[in-house]
Amino acid sequence: MVNLTLDTLEDLPRGCRSCVFWELDPVSAERACASGDTGFEKEAWVSQTLLEWGSCGKIAYVDGMPAGFVLYAPPSYVPRGNAFPTSPVSPDAVQLMTAHVVASFSGGGLGRMLIQSVARDLTKRGIRAIEAFGDAKFGDHSEDDDKHQQTMCLAPADFFLAVGFKTVRPHPRFPRLRMDLRTALSWKSDVEYALEKLLGSMTPEGLLRPARPATRSLG
Repeated sequence: MVNLTLDTLEDLPRGCRSCVFWELDPVSAERACASGDTGFEKEAWVSQTLLEWGSCGKIAYVDGMPAGFVLYAPPSYVPRGNAFPTSPVSPDAVQLMTAHVVASFSGGGLGRMLIQSVARDLTKRGIRAIEAFGDAKFGDHSEDDDKHQQTMCLAPADFFLAVGFKTVRPHPRFPRLRMDLRTALSWKSDVEYALEKLLGSMTPEGLLRPARPATRSLG
């Protein structure tokens, strides 16, 4: 489990590497997409957030291959958050923008481990809570509207509920969920067990480095 940096940014799945859904407001994102500058904008956002606020993402590697990631930042760094019907994120919380596990690594507890890693990081920095906008209809693309892109960039609401978040503002499609970080720390033994099951042993954070050739196969 390593921090997202400008170096490890290249290990995000190809579509996520250049996606600026969260990082820009809707108008700016549309402009960046039209000009083909989304990759540059993503890099600029990561660089600015790292410099001004600090760690804003985690990437999990299994046998040197990126298997999942999570992005998070204060609400002021996430303009898209203001566009949701259940906004705004509470002032004492950091917004978890998105979480993703590569399909071949799903079902092993990796998503829970990513959230726990974020919780550990934010607790050390004095943050009280994490909030996220979940998708209550994840995977349902029957609606012919602009929500399809939102679906692709949000994690399922059921995932957040399963790992300890509670709904603080209900909505039929985009509920806002919250985790008190004191609650998150109580998972420690569960997470260690899941990690041992997945990897065979605990891997100290930051020691497992990415294998660059393997990442290019991710789509």
